[in-house]
Amino acid sequence: MFMMWNFDKEEKWLNEMAAKGLALVSVGACRYDFEDCVPGSYQVRLELLDNLPSHPESHCYIRFLEETGVEHVGTLLRWVYFRKQSTDAPFDLFSDIDSRIRHLNRMLWILGVLFGMNLINVANLLVQFITWEYSGTLVIVIVCALLLLLITYGFVRIMLKKNRLKRERRLHE
Repeated sequence: MFMMWNFDKEEKWLNEMAAKGLALVSVGACRYDFEDCVPGSYQVRLELLDNLPSHPESHCYIRFLEETGVEHVGTLLRWVYFRKQSTDAPFDLFSDIDSRIRHLNRMLWILGVLFGMNLINVANLLVQFITWEYSGTLVIVIVCALLLLLITYGFVRIMLKKNRLKRERRLHE
């Protein structure tokens, strides 16, 4: 299982599987399905879309990629998994640093919303614990606080990736 902020590690792992002769054919929650292939015959890329894959804009984008020889392997919420037959040209969904930064910004937005919702939840539960003195609420507060820390960790990891890309962009300007 890969967290959102480890999408690059997930992509690397999927490409390592393809290099071993296992091509990704579908994805699900904590599930990957593979088929045998010639080792190294596919490259896999992941992208977090602006909208759900069923949205007309996303549908057009996926169809455009398919017209260029990219296979749409599957979706998981707003994440889309693509594969393409390996050729001499590298398969990349992001043409420049700015498009990579926009991709990271989409992740930051989602994590920011999750952080805000969870922070309100923790505050509400903490007030309930203090006013009602119900010990069962404390366990829920602790679990939600740990989730809040995990979301914060992911947010920081993505911000660090984004800042590295910004520094790289400044070097190229």
